[in-house]
Order: sequence, then C-alpha cells, then structure tokens
Amino acid sequence: MFIGENLTNLRIMHGYSRKQLSEMLNVTEQAVWQYENYYTSPKIQNVNDLKSIFYVKSKYFYKKDILSRYFEPENIPVMNIAYRSNVMNVISKTQSEAKHVEFLDSFVNYLTTYIKLPTQKIIQLRDDVISYLNTTNDDRHTQINKVAKTARQRLGFRNDSNDNLLFLIEKSGVFVFEKAIGEEIDAYSLWTNRERPFIILGNLKRSAVRRNFDIAHELGHLLLHYKLEFTHLDRKGHKAIEKEANQFAGAFLLPEEAFLEDMQTVARTTNPDAYTDLKTKYKTSMQVLGYRAASLDILDAKTHRNFYAALHRKGYLKREPIDEALQIQKPQKVKSIIDFVAKNGLIDIRKMIENDWMVETPFFHHITGIDSKFFNHYMVDDSQFDLGYVTNISES
Repeated sequence: MFIGENLTNLRIMHGYSRKQLSEMLNVTEQAVWQYENYYTSPKIQNVNDLKSIFYVKSKYFYKKDILSRYFEPENIPVMNIAYRSNVMNVISKTQSEAKHVEFLDSFVNYLTTYIKLPTQKIIQLRDDVISYLNTTNDDRHTQINKVAKTARQRLGFRNDSNDNLLFLIEKSGVFVFEKAIGEEIDAYSLWTNRERPFIILGNLKRSAVRRNFDIAHELGHLLLHYKLEFTHLDRKGHKAIEKEANQFAGAFLLPEEAFLEDMQTVARTTNPDAYTDLKTKYKTSMQVLGYRAASLDILDAKTHRNFYAALHRKGYLKREPIDEALQIQKPQKVKSIIDFVAKNGLIDIRKMIENDWMVETPFFHHITGIDSKFFNHYMVDDSQFDLGYVTNISES
C-alpha cells in the first residue's frame, strides 16, 4: 500500500505545496491530497516521477520511512528555530526547515546507534550561561560580552586565531550542516527537545568571513536565546534579538584584549584597507572589524561613520579584498562519524542508502550538504575510501 505520510514528509521537507507538486506530476492538487491521505494510490508513472523529484527508490513509498523509525515525535520545536533572515513568521518556510531538521535528527540518531559520543561541552556551557544570565546584575551589553569571552575560552580557542572555528564548535557537540536554504536566509539554529544543537548554514557562494560570522552568530543564539519563541517575536523584537547575536559574534570572533592591542597597529582607522592584516589574522570581515572597534570605543561615532562610508565608496559592502584567498570552513563532523562507523563495520553505508533509507545518494546531499561523491565512494568499494576523518571522531 502506498504510504501517504512518506510523501507528505518529503514534500514538506522540500518546501513544495500540494499545488506545486501537482504541477510537477501533471495531476490535480486534489489528487496529491488523496495520495497523502490514503484515498487513492498514484499510478506507476506518477511514482516514477516522485522518485526522480525526491531522489528516492520506489519502495520508499511502500515501507515506513526513516522518520517513523528514528525520529522522536515532538523533538523539533518549530517556534524555537532561530532564523538569521529577512523572512519572519513565514509558516510554510518554518515548517519546511523543521521537517528538514527532523530528517537530520533521524540521520544522526541512525549513525550514532552503535557509538557513544563524548560529553557535549556545549550543553554545560549553555547551562552555565543560563545560570549567569539568571543571577547577574550586569547590563545586557556586558552580559553578552562576558558570555562571548567565556565561550571562546571554554571551547578551546586561541586569542589570536579563528582558523579552527568550525572544528571547535563541532567538537563541542554542535551538529553543523549546509543546505541550499535560499537567498532570504543566511543560516539558522535550534536546540531539539532532546538537547541536540543544530546549526544550518546556507551553501550559496559566500566568503569565508561571511561564513565565520554566520557560525558565530548562530552560536550566540544557541547560548543566549535558549528556548526563546522566535516565531512569536514581532519585527522589533526580532531585530533586537538579531542585534544581540551580532554583538556576540563580534565579541566572540575578536577577543577584546588581543583586538585592542592589534588595533594599535592600524595607522588610518577610517581606511578599510588598513585593516587587511587583521582580516587575514582573524578571518573576519572589515565591516565586522570596524563594528567591533566602535563597540569598544576605539572608533568614535564620527570615525565609524567615515569608515563605513569608505566601505560603501570602495564597494566593499558587496565584496572585500582578499575574500577569494581565504578558505571557507566546511562541516566535517558527520563525515568523520560516517567514516568511523563504516571503517569499523558498524554500518554498511551501501545498505544504509539502498535498504534502510531507500534513497539515492543525491538525497543525502540535499539533507546534509555533503557532496554526493562522498557517498558514491561507498557505493563502489568501501575499501578504497579513506579520507582520514576518523582521527577526529573521539573529539567530535
């Protein structure tokens, strides 16, 4: 029997309305509703079309999907998804991203069935942050700066480098993935009800410094805004919360003591090009360097305005110097876990793809952002697959 719920899960995860899917299948919108609600089953040609649209096998629609086996109901709190976005309260988009994280959460559950990951530093750090915020009399600006400083120290960062930014955040217990989110959303993050933190990064071609700011921004949401109901915020409230995450990101990426010392080497503080060495050192944009300098009163309001005007005049608000020379950090943790379970015979990746998930490799690229070639290696010959990620598994 055709399982309509499986189709519903795929459709929502891909962000398609029933009308959009009906046009792809050349059937009526009512027909899609009937497929999903067990009134009728699609014809073989329609099933073949669905296979091509969603990169799954025919049997996907006739057996219980992975969500029914590895996802815990009510584990993804839709209202707590922290968007870094110009889109607010778009229900269809929020539902789509929540469904996407359901698949990711199921994937992590599947991969970690036979292994035990180390204690997550990020949970202890978050709990300590909550305790501090609930007991301090510090003003909010001071709170955010202190949390950023504490986070950097506790996660093992050096004061003079962000080179291992993504690795150290993944190591702390955060699961980071890439996804074609769209132009409206830079990134988003959330805690599941089972205390698993996710950061989802957009995979549009962006600079390394923009990627680093997105990562730090979402870390700020995870630590400062735990259980905040983002979907209930009005535009003013959303703007205030985003401003806090921006402040955290600046303070986290540019630690105060080291940055103050480095700023003494900048001869002309209104000239963005004078910040090139600091951009190279911290892998942070000129715009963020100026923002941080202003927040620390190194630049007064007039000087910062002149600096920003120079950024605009030089076209640096769209593309900055040396952007192409800085390598974009990409998630590696889940690839390391896959490599580990495969090499140790805990999971047969070919069986995982073909029998357990009943999909094609592009399906995993869609949900994880990991290149299909990574999975295709396992479909050819596991013995030839060696990327060396296993050395990091005990630290993830």
